[in-house]
Amino acid sequence: MEIYLDVIWLLNFCFDLLLLSLTGKILKRNVKKFRLVLGALIGSGIVLIMFTPFSWFVSHPAGKLAFSLLIVFAAFGFKRFRYFLQNWLTFFFVTFLLGGGIIGAHSLLQSDGQLENGALMTASSGFGDPISWIFVIIGFPILWIFSKKRIEDIEIRKIQFEEHVNVQVMIGGQEVFLKGLVDSGNQLYDPLTKTPVMIVYAECLKPIVGEAFLELVKTGDSVHALEQIDETFPFIDRLRLVPYRGVGQQNQFLLSIKPDDVLVYTKEEIISVEKCFVGISPSGLSSDDDFQAIVHPKMLSEKGIKHVS
Repeated sequence: MEIYLDVIWLLNFCFDLLLLSLTGKILKRNVKKFRLVLGALIGSGIVLIMFTPFSWFVSHPAGKLAFSLLIVFAAFGFKRFRYFLQNWLTFFFVTFLLGGGIIGAHSLLQSDGQLENGALMTASSGFGDPISWIFVIIGFPILWIFSKKRIEDIEIRKIQFEEHVNVQVMIGGQEVFLKGLVDSGNQLYDPLTKTPVMIVYAECLKPIVGEAFLELVKTGDSVHALEQIDETFPFIDRLRLVPYRGVGQQNQFLLSIKPDDVLVYTKEEIISVEKCFVGISPSGLSSDDDFQAIVHPKMLSEKGIKHVS
């Protein structure tokens, strides 16, 4: 039996990176990518140690425990004991959760991989079993996407819909503060980039976009408005037309602008939404002016937390 050490290492590196990435998403940690890579490198280092005289250490439960602490420390750091313990326990939770998925996928594909001393191994008597390579090359991305989507679904369901929030929109170094409504019925996305679109009453953006731009938007014809905008408009390269369909209406377009950043202030935290569009509504969104923005629920699930109050 031939053992490919490079394949073993790469497989375990990808798996550790997947675990750390999902751990960060579940806990909403704003983790730099190089730290996740560092943690995965340490985790996959177990494979190399297994072929040294110190293999007994990584095979022992105490050794595995020590490595898990080191992996979590490298990926997420240590701010306080509770923060570190939460990261560590969630890392184990994700490991057990995805472990069942990997075993199920492995059984389904009938790969010749096997678990040995806590590391996922593949072996072959020749170039490599094709099902085993399919499991390595295709299985991991599918499992990662599936797990990520399921976590996002859970997050969206946890959101308290019809929740009022404060919103800070920053465009071109300027900012406006709005009252927002988290609306589960707002499922508006840019069809090309799948970016969520929040809707803002045009008048609220006047300090940023100016009076002339608002007059064009208020005509209600977004396509015509975009054609009439002067090239000297400072945010012309940020404008987008997002198709949508209202109740009892035909397909229309909503003129939208890409912000620098959007901060959503909830009761518990401040959320930085780096990827979204601001749809500009020519008419008011609330008859009694309770809110000036409709916040897409996705903006509260894919979030980078700046501060927790």
